[in-house]
Amino acid sequence: MPKVTIVIPCYNLGAYVEETVRSVAEQTFQDYEMVLVDDGSTDPESCVVLDRLDHPRLRISRTENRGVSAARNHGIALGSGEYILPLDADDRIAADYLATAVAVLDARPGAGIVYGRTEFFGDMSGGWDLPPYSLEEILVHNLIPNAGIFRRGDWSATGGYDEQMRSGWEDYDFWLTLIERGVEVVQLPRVTFYYRRYPTSMSHTMTEEGRIALHGRLFRKHRGLYEPHVEALFRQLAKIPEAAAEVRGCHERNALLIQELHRTEKYYQMTLQALQAQLPRERLRRLVRRFFPRTQGS
Repeated sequence: MPKVTIVIPCYNLGAYVEETVRSVAEQTFQDYEMVLVDDGSTDPESCVVLDRLDHPRLRISRTENRGVSAARNHGIALGSGEYILPLDADDRIAADYLATAVAVLDARPGAGIVYGRTEFFGDMSGGWDLPPYSLEEILVHNLIPNAGIFRRGDWSATGGYDEQMRSGWEDYDFWLTLIERGVEVVQLPRVTFYYRRYPTSMSHTMTEEGRIALHGRLFRKHRGLYEPHVEALFRQLAKIPEAAAEVRGCHERNALLIQELHRTEKYYQMTLQALQAQLPRERLRRLVRRFFPRTQGS
């Protein structure tokens, strides 16, 4: 029985998947299995590439197209590893990722999510400057890349990834589910994950309205996590306009980051409106006055 099951969902990503598998094959820790789930690929090149993939620890399962959550759940169920690493078929991991993460999980029974720092590649390069993990931050922004390592037992206890979340943020939702269970989150101090970016990435094409709808869904689904920490949520929201203004002052540094923060600044007011429908009106009014003293109305 392998220690780690690496689940690789693949939908029409034949141009990249060999690079992904190679990054797994180069791990210093070799007690793993790979389960690649072909999520109904229709691209002829992808089908050819998947047919020729050959690795002694790799098995391929083909399913109809049901989305990344269903593909991950299917691959995890097929595997038998104690720990799970979801890895998208266009990304890569560092050679020592499994060795480092397994050591942490073995030594710390309370640890339920282990991840490291992230670097972009593809159409964007450089480090993803995410802040250190904190409960306050993750209520507003997903701080954990989709390639975090977790325990099979926690996946089984929670029911796995929500297969209804086909428009994005299924990994964010899953991390919040594990955090609600009280698991410890551990961030490794080195780069362990390489995240490919290109113009058709879902994070690039999602609208502000789509983001608000997903935030609302997360709030309603994880009300037991959000409501006791709603002050922390508002503290983080209050920082967004100031952060956007600061980055705009360094506009030559990173155009993509500026674009992302501009969109975030636009929808923070929409988030307040969405929360108004979820919280008691008087409590919401007090929070808005406290954290957004210049906001007009309630």
